[in-house]
Parts: sequence; C-alpha cells; structure tokens
Amino acid sequence: MGDFVLIDGDQAVFLPAFGAATVVVQPGRLTGSGPMKVTGKAACVDGDEKSVSVPGCMYIAPPYVSPGTGTLEISALAGDQLAPTSKTGGKQLMVKGGSFTAKFSVQSPAMQPTAGGPVPDATPQYSGSGMFVNSNSSTRAD
Repeated sequence: MGDFVLIDGDQAVFLPAFGAATVVVQPGRLTGSGPMKVTGKAACVDGDEKSVSVPGCMYIAPPYVSPGTGTLEISALAGDQLAPTSKTGGKQLMVKGGSFTAKFSVQSPAMQPTAGGPVPDATPQYSGSGMFVNSNSSTRAD
C-alpha cells in the first residue's frame, strides 16, 4: 500500500529549528503541475516542490537576537516522497512521505546589539526540515 498523493494546494509545514537559527515559520503551499487529477485538483509531481516559497519569515540566531527576515523553501525531498513506480505525464508522483530538507535564505540579517553598534549575522542560509500535510485521503501511489 503506497502513500497519499499530494495535490495542488497541499501544505508544506516547516519546523522552526534551522541549525543555530530559530525561524517564525509559516506554511507554504504546493502548486501541482501533473496532468492527473485527484479530487478535481492537479497531482503534484517531481519538481513541484520548487513551487513552495514563503518570504518574510522572521528569525533570530543567537547572539543575533534582533530579528531578521528571510524566505523558506524546500531544498530536497526525502527518498520516500516520490512514488517509486507511479507516474503522470512522465514524472514521478509526489507523496506525503517523511521529512523534506528545507532551507532558510536570509534577506535581512538578524543583528547582534553591541556597544559599538549592531553587528549583522553573516550566515546567508540555514538548513532545516519540514513535512507535507495532505488534503487527499483517498488516492495512494506506489
């Protein structure tokens, strides 16, 4: 028995821990591009994870305690998030699976307050993880 197929509008939920950084996460939404329809919506296929982008999330990374902002994205799917044999339009179907690898790209760095003035966080990107929340509970893929 396979896992549930992800469809257009399903959520990508990010965990707040991104290494040294703590991000005030917000969910992202998948945009399905597969020709197959599930409950009237396009199925998600390999590559659709790149449609998820959540800009404007605040973060801190001690000692940089004055919040900065950045964008959450999916950097890689887990091995169990693509159906091994089920395809549509020549691409593997995306399924709920376990945890994907996420990235947080800094747009405005968090700051460390010092007597000489604020010092910006020099790290441009942090890695974390997240999972999908599926709205389809009927169609599975192997």
